[in-house]
Amino acid sequence: MDPGVFDLEDFDMQWCPGCGNFQIMEALKKALAELGLGPADVVFHSGIGQAAKTPHFMKGNFFNGLHGRSVSNATGMKAANPGLAVFAIGGDGDMYGEGGNHFLHTIRRNPDIVNIVHNNMVYGLTKGQASPTSPAGLKTPVQVDGVFETPVNPLALALTQGAGFVARAFSGYVDHTAEIIRRAVSFRGYALVDIFQPCISFNKTNTFKWFKDNTAMLPDGYDAGDREAALSKAMESRPYPLGVLYESVTNEPFENHLACHDSGVRPLYEREVDMEAVKNYLRSMQ
Repeated sequence: MDPGVFDLEDFDMQWCPGCGNFQIMEALKKALAELGLGPADVVFHSGIGQAAKTPHFMKGNFFNGLHGRSVSNATGMKAANPGLAVFAIGGDGDMYGEGGNHFLHTIRRNPDIVNIVHNNMVYGLTKGQASPTSPAGLKTPVQVDGVFETPVNPLALALTQGAGFVARAFSGYVDHTAEIIRRAVSFRGYALVDIFQPCISFNKTNTFKWFKDNTAMLPDGYDAGDREAALSKAMESRPYPLGVLYESVTNEPFENHLACHDSGVRPLYEREVDMEAVKNYLRSMQ
């Protein structure tokens, strides 16, 4: 399938020229097309932020919700319509900051969704203040003397919570990023894809060149089925490892435990709503 099926026309692009979000969107379209998925086969959920605008700029089913709530709503989407490929898309602030608790408990629930995080190590929408992944010492318009908190390690955190698919990519390597997204979509359960990407406007430290110089592909022969080895890799930095750190069989996805997935029971999206019964119920509550 041609990735162009996801292209939109005549829309207002709000990303800065040179932003890594462009390459991530390119990789996403490429991955979906190579899987034979079209706009009607996917649904994107996003919260607030520049990364969260990704679904605004491509064709597909889409719901925009509250800051940090993407993975929770994506879980509900998968439960309601298990036939769709479901994505929760946002930035490192959206997912690991405002959405930190949802991130942890979504991993525990293990819905069959792909969580794509654009990680530029700052809040790129609200003028570049520090995010949960900002490195210590980074100076921002708010942290003028430099960040002093220990940054969140999302890969290690996901692994310790029991995630079955944990990967990191760099937006500068579009084909590699697309390959990781393809594997994440094919995985049966929660899949984290953390993607390094430069914010050219507000992060002058972690630039395209910085990410290129401070990352390295996982070595040939790396065993992605070894959780302890994956956790060790997740703790490495400079170079940060790129690739699928962990991929293993997990428990049944969240939605498979629900009654609506029993044999002979229609999923929620196929059921008709008795509006009269709804009205009667609402009247009874007055």
